Amino acid sequence: MRQGELVSPFPSTSGRLPDGPDGAGRTIRPSESDWEQRYRRTVITADTLATALVVGVIGEFFGVRDAANWHEKWGILAFGTELLVLGALAVSRAWAPAVLGQGAEEFRRLGRSLFMATVVLALGGIALTSRNIKLWIFVAVPAIALVVMIARYVLRLRLHRQRKAGRCLRPVLAAGDPATVRDLITRTRKFPHLGWRVDAVCTTDGLGPGTEHTDHVGGVPVVGRLTDVANHVRRDGYRVVAITPDPHWSPERLQRLAWNLEGSEAEMVVAPVLMEVAGPRLHVDAVLGIPLLRVSMPAFTGGRRVVKEIVDRLGAALLLLLFAPLMALVALLVRVDSRGGAFYRQRRVGKDGREFTILKFRTMVVGAHRARATLADHNEGAGLLFKLRRDPRVTRVGAVLRRYSIDELPQLLNVLTGSMSLVGPRPPLPEESAAYGPDIRRRLLVKPGLTGLWQISGRSDLPWEEAVRLDLRYVEDWSLALDTVILWKTLRAVLYGQGAY
Repeated sequence: MRQGELVSPFPSTSGRLPDGPDGAGRTIRPSESDWEQRYRRTVITADTLATALVVGVIGEFFGVRDAANWHEKWGILAFGTELLVLGALAVSRAWAPAVLGQGAEEFRRLGRSLFMATVVLALGGIALTSRNIKLWIFVAVPAIALVVMIARYVLRLRLHRQRKAGRCLRPVLAAGDPATVRDLITRTRKFPHLGWRVDAVCTTDGLGPGTEHTDHVGGVPVVGRLTDVANHVRRDGYRVVAITPDPHWSPERLQRLAWNLEGSEAEMVVAPVLMEVAGPRLHVDAVLGIPLLRVSMPAFTGGRRVVKEIVDRLGAALLLLLFAPLMALVALLVRVDSRGGAFYRQRRVGKDGREFTILKFRTMVVGAHRARATLADHNEGAGLLFKLRRDPRVTRVGAVLRRYSIDELPQLLNVLTGSMSLVGPRPPLPEESAAYGPDIRRRLLVKPGLTGLWQISGRSDLPWEEAVRLDLRYVEDWSLALDTVILWKTLRAVLYGQGAY
């Protein structure tokens, strides 16, 4: 690198180097992990600067009253708070490369770190009988949390844009049955923001699927057999070894592979049989010296559900107050635009199969439900859903309301009264629910939501199977952190209007 050249944490290339004399046609990848280290240093720097900024601002506004004793009182507390927050981030491994830019886990660790810092700060204040400690507990730490999370989110957006352009991706060697490997390849291409790029495949016989003995799986070259995985990783520098289900993988062989990968930079990831179970429900326990993957039961009751219920009711009340002027204006526009009332009431199915009346702003002409039968042949909805991109029954005002999901604001009343939640599965119609099989009926184990994974993943553009899978995933893997992420992403989904019609 030339002297004075700046190194961006978001490189403009994927890290591929030209072929050298040691392997014609081979890709050398050691520099591909450089972006991870640069990104990690950038995050640590951002966290440190954000913490120092908040502490400095608080000192400027509150410490100036007692300037003579600033270094004695405020200075110690300020320095101690900053050191405590950064120490908690390090102890909770909030800077681990494996979680940076990866889903809700990054923010879950941030929250855990700041909670830890708050508790230690409170205990320290009690021990030192400091009268100024309340300022740092109730003002400084929450302000630090807000600024740090915003900074992390901005960095993550930049990282995701790079990944969608094919950069800042971890090269992956997938090893397993061709069918399960193809599924992994499809998912990584569909969700590039997760940071994986499958560059090579190993199969049992070193060949692709089918009777023609192809040398590719899903467009990715097959480079060898499952017995050759460690050799390929050490030679070509893959960052992730993804093990997918295959009869070849016995416990002994997986253990031997893990030993053979020691000393390399590769992370070994084993896909469990329960592919759709993740997050807080998965635990690894050692019982009698045997590593066991323990799957806990979904949390449908308990303290976390009580917290969710409180957040739902308070959140709905605050949002109703905030949007009251907008809702009054929309109600007036709906009545002026077409004959009929401002609201539309419809029966939906909620938790445990109990029906309730959902409230929405009316977006169609009066009698639209009776005209549905004449449009049945033009249905563009997936599965049991009835949807039309250009539905003739939708009014002019209704089209705008639907695009930006404003028609769903009255559902906050359903949340306030307890029949819905802010986040949850999509509320189905009674006739739709009646056609559910036993598996899909698990959607009814929790309250339906004003928003959910389906809302931030494409809404009406989703295939029926994908919409069901997302709802079931929410039911199985629900957490408060996941709810927070969904609510945050809902704002972007509403602004872009993707899948809303």
